[in-house]
Amino acid sequence: MDASGVNKPIIAVAAAVVVLAAAGVYFFRHSAAPPPAAPAPMVNTEPAAEPAIEHPLPAEAAASGSAAALPDLADSDAPLRDALARVGGADAVKDYLLPENVIRRLVVTIDNLPRQKVAVERRPTPPIAGPFLAEGDELHATLDTQNYERYKPLVAVIRKLDMQQLAAVYFHFYPLFQQSYQNLGYPSGYFNDRLVQVIDMLLATPRLTGPVELVRPNVMYTYADPALEARPAGQKLLIRMGPENAALIKTQLTELRAIITATPPKH
Repeated sequence: MDASGVNKPIIAVAAAVVVLAAAGVYFFRHSAAPPPAAPAPMVNTEPAAEPAIEHPLPAEAAASGSAAALPDLADSDAPLRDALARVGGADAVKDYLLPENVIRRLVVTIDNLPRQKVAVERRPTPPIAGPFLAEGDELHATLDTQNYERYKPLVAVIRKLDMQQLAAVYFHFYPLFQQSYQNLGYPSGYFNDRLVQVIDMLLATPRLTGPVELVRPNVMYTYADPALEARPAGQKLLIRMGPENAALIKTQLTELRAIITATPPKH
């Protein structure tokens, strides 16, 4: 559909709003009696309630670790990397996890995945090796399926991870994840709720079977379909990885979600 076709519903809605507003103005200006004065707003003197926690850690997980046994957030890199190495292997941790500020980087990136952009400089992982591959030119291009190969080594590591063991590491270090999330600007936030929201968003990523069309208005390629380009950064990343890689990651995320909530996933 061309741009004019896309905009017709928006134009129609806008026109309806204008007509209704004009009708309202005409009615109030020509009424025999002025409208009654609005009642004074009621002032709520009660303190604002703390936001409810939707997905508390499972009871056994919350009781499994002791915050007293944890390092300070600033000293958590080495202990966390050692724990993750026991789950995924030392080589995988060395290749796919940056050595400093691991928890802070994980929290920032997870929080940003539902947004339009992810801060590249604050990602917990190094860039994927190899150039981004596209077929065609700036005016008409498609995502080269060979591009999916770039992600296969990382996806292979994720596929082998035991989600129960990974969740155990997460539960042990959870107080530091919570602290980092609150430091990010959510003093009343609960990080496990945010993590579940992000997992649900990723699980809702559409599976594309045909060619993925691209455009290159500037330096970077973007999706030609405005609906795809408007999707969250995390979904666009999964699409860029290819349907098979994305499916494997979704399988692992589904299992992880069930463990950290003790409830079935929404998707």
